[in-house]
Amino acid sequence: MLGSSETSPNPPENDSVSIIALEHFILATRDSGYKGTTTALAELVDNSIQAGARRVSIEVRPSPDARYGGLVVTVQDDGCGMDAPTLREAMRFGGSSRFNDREGLGRYGMGLPNSSLSQARRVEVYSWRRPDHVLMSYLDIDEISRGELTHVPTPIGAALPLRAAVGDASGTLVVWLHCDRLDHKRPETITRKLLAFLGRVFRYPVWSGVEILVNGALVAPVDPLYLDERSAVTGGRPYGDPLEYEIELIGDDGAIMAGLVTVRFSELPVDRWHDLPNEQKQALGISKGAGVSVVRSGREIDYGWHFLSGKRRENYDDWWRCEVQFEPGLDEAFGLTHTKQQIRPSDQVLEIIGEDMEMAARALNVRARRAYNEVKQRDEVAESEARATSREHLLPALSVGPVSPASERVVKELRERHPVLQGPPSGDLEVTGQVSQYVLLQDEVMDSALFHSFLQEGKLVVVVNPKHPFHRKLYGPLLEADTPAAKAQRSAIELLFFAAARSEAMAASDGERESVRRFVENWSQTLASFMKD
Repeated sequence: MLGSSETSPNPPENDSVSIIALEHFILATRDSGYKGTTTALAELVDNSIQAGARRVSIEVRPSPDARYGGLVVTVQDDGCGMDAPTLREAMRFGGSSRFNDREGLGRYGMGLPNSSLSQARRVEVYSWRRPDHVLMSYLDIDEISRGELTHVPTPIGAALPLRAAVGDASGTLVVWLHCDRLDHKRPETITRKLLAFLGRVFRYPVWSGVEILVNGALVAPVDPLYLDERSAVTGGRPYGDPLEYEIELIGDDGAIMAGLVTVRFSELPVDRWHDLPNEQKQALGISKGAGVSVVRSGREIDYGWHFLSGKRRENYDDWWRCEVQFEPGLDEAFGLTHTKQQIRPSDQVLEIIGEDMEMAARALNVRARRAYNEVKQRDEVAESEARATSREHLLPALSVGPVSPASERVVKELRERHPVLQGPPSGDLEVTGQVSQYVLLQDEVMDSALFHSFLQEGKLVVVVNPKHPFHRKLYGPLLEADTPAAKAQRSAIELLFFAAARSEAMAASDGERESVRRFVENWSQTLASFMKD
């Protein structure tokens, strides 16, 4: 009878009604949590870093022991090491001397046993706090499933296996044997994937001086925003200022969740990278790399299309990146799992930061689309630019006048949007009086005129207004066409723009320049009236 006082809450130990059916649990837990070999090994790197390690070495080699065959995986660090009670506790599921400690990378004490047995049938752990006293304990799935192993074995003194050496005053060595669930069978493949994955996940620890090696190769930090000069690949540009949110929420259990969230965005250089071979784009992580890097305590927890559920992912989204950093006090709000490789943000978090992130994502998509179109169009206008530049020596010298504050503001805006204007000066116009480069751009600036022009660091820049009827009905369609006739007509129109701009630049005084500008505006408005439907 339910609730009867005759029912003891603690039946005799030989009664087979324990909360966990160990032989079944150990098999079922292999299928929980970890996405693969790289994420399982990242868990062991977490443990090493939390133990104060400054060097972590991962080895993936063919097993020298015929009993286990296949590959053997080892992770050795120079951390603080463990004594016997700590080692034994660390190998328990849920056992940890730092359980629910938010200061480090882990909280739940599931990392070492769960990650190891998700990939191997046997894990041995060697640890020492002085070089002459190495302790070892192990877990073995087959022994557990046969009922031969029901407790973590008491640690015993042992020598390190597999030619490993105690090279540090303290440290830990984890050995995976009988690896039956590794993602790949070739050490070279596992090594290549680990180098890339660990470089991104642990970029902040590596930047702070932690060395991680895989089969002797040093893990290079990978910044998914392509901003940090210490990263393997750089070239991104920051987009806007970081967004910061001081969040304080009350959980379902009444507990307060509080901490700082920082969101950063970056743009990738479409102008420099768009024409790279597809294989190189994939190798650099550009193609199909759109996403948000979610970072907790300097460790990437997840990477994917997070917080942007209201925006569909498109190809242009490959050209920007985002990073969201949150403090451990918000673990529950971000839905952090014990494997530290996935988040499930609460509706409250999505409501606070999601709208701003979606707005930025849409703006960045538009900017990438515009940059890509500009690159394509610039490729198309290159011939007329080159032709005009080559004839510059036939024209009279220019005298450079002062730039108006309004024009300076426009030039600054254009420089931010058009990388072709961000390079070094291409000539000394004030000395030679000659334009060193003609540049044609398309952008909406200042007013309804068909085009604007200005001199900038030796360049004569013509900015054509894409909203003017002349562009929409004549010049724009010629840009899209790919026939020889269309290209010839487009080139002729571009040379007309350059000729008009060069003549405008001949104006010697402020009064003359103002008169020419009024003429261009009036002419543009008249042309627009004539061409309107």
